Order: sequence, then structure tokens, then C-alpha cells
Amino acid sequence: MREDVRRAVHAVRDDGLTVDVRVTWEGGAATRFASEAARAGYETVVAGGGDGTVNEVVEGLIEGNAEARSLPRLAVLPLGTANDLARACGIPLDPFEAMRLAASGPTAIVDVGQANGRRFINLATGGFGTQVTVATPAELKKVLGGAAYLLTGLRHFSNIKPEHGWLSGPGFAWEGSFLVLAVGNGRQAGGGHRLCPDALLDDGLLDVRVLPKLPREELPEALRSLLRDGLDGVRRELVGARLPLLEIETDEPLQINLDGEPLTDTRFRFEVLPRRLRMKLPAGCPLLG
Repeated sequence: MREDVRRAVHAVRDDGLTVDVRVTWEGGAATRFASEAARAGYETVVAGGGDGTVNEVVEGLIEGNAEARSLPRLAVLPLGTANDLARACGIPLDPFEAMRLAASGPTAIVDVGQANGRRFINLATGGFGTQVTVATPAELKKVLGGAAYLLTGLRHFSNIKPEHGWLSGPGFAWEGSFLVLAVGNGRQAGGGHRLCPDALLDDGLLDVRVLPKLPREELPEALRSLLRDGLDGVRRELVGARLPLLEIETDEPLQINLDGEPLTDTRFRFEVLPRRLRMKLPAGCPLLG
């Protein structure tokens, strides 16, 4: 355990609270620990790690299908490279302050996204952004942080291959080739790229953004804007909707990242699970409506 994390845990214990620590050594361990904590009746579960760890903990907390009010509250201790959910929510990156929020901060009731039965709390992404995330070496992320995604993206300009698909939802239908797909309960991914800048955690909707295929001559500048400013940088070309349900079908298998965790298929059903989870969030969190 990191020394600053150890000190933060001891500080909360010194305030008279009981804190049990579980260390994960393999994929799926965080899901198992969170599920055990829910069954044991813990008041709060703190996910210490990056966005992928938070994803695993969310899965474990709600896999038993209990109502939100009977589940432990979710708190986030940001220890990852990007910490996209924490940054967007205003959760402190300092372990001491994050643990204080977990112990005594306000509680909000938030939505959870679901794709083919798998949950996510922040973002599901496909296309170029996903290719960049997968191709970025862990060692580079450790050295450069979120800037590693930008560097990898610039290197992969020449290998960009649009995906072709059909998207449909209540009052919405679109078909075509696309470079980027984002389905957001939260707002940013890939080290701070704002892909769904209008998404809220508690509005019962998913923010859907699609960047269609662009003429080849426009591609370099558009992708530079995308990597620098998120989808705000290419807003003119975007297709967007806010939906409780979205279905996608693609010609070829498409890899979707759910909070950084991969899911590959040719058919996807996205839906929002409204008011599904209690979460420790700072007062004035910009992702709450």
C-alpha cells in the first residue's frame, strides 16, 4: 500500500471509524470484495484505484439486484493514471481528502449504465478513442499520465479505420460509418478527453455522441482537436442524443470500453438503471443535476 494511502486510512481510523482494507491481486477481485461487503452490511465501500477498479466495485455492489438504499455507499479513492470519473466529479485526488469525503461527505443517488448486462458508471467508448486506450502502454501512462493517450493517438493517425453501424433508441435512429462512439453516464475518458460534456449522473438518461467518418483531408486536424479538446473540438460534425436506451448493431465485431474494461460484440443494448447506487460525492459536484 502507498504510504500516503496508509496515512489517510489511519487518519480516518483515528476519528473512531472502522476501516477494513482488502488488496486486489487479480482481475475480478474488487468485484468479489464489493459483493461480500454488500452482503455483510458495510455502510460504505471505498474503491481505491483507477476507473477500471471503480467499474469492478460497482459491478460487485449491485450484482445482487438489491435496491439502492440497501446497498453500501460507493466512495472513490483515486489511485489510477487518468482517474476520469473522480476528476469530472470533483473528488479530491489527495488520499487524505478523498478518505475524508468517503467518511463524512454528502451522499447522492446516481444512475448506472448497463451494456449487454454489464454495468458502467462513467463512459462506454468505441472507435478511435478505444483503439488509443488499448494501444497506450501502461509504462507510458505511468511516466506521462493522461498525456500518454495523446501521444499514442498521434502515432496511430495513419491506422484509423472507421466502424460501420446502426444506432437506434426512442425517437432516434442513425446509420453510417463512425470514428468515435461515446455513451456517457459520466463525461470524460482517456485521460481527460470530454466525450460527453453534458452528461449527468442522476438524470435517468445516457448522453450519446457519435463522430461520423470525415473526408480524409479533414481527418488530421479533426483528430488533433479531438485529442486536445475532446468531442467539443469537433462539435459541428457530431451526432448526439440523450436516451434511456440505445441499441447498436455493427458489420464487424466492435470493441467497447466500459470504464476502460473491454466488451466486444456486433450487437449492444445500452440502458440506464436510474437511481441505482448511492455515492459519496462532493457538494456542488458538476455531474449532479
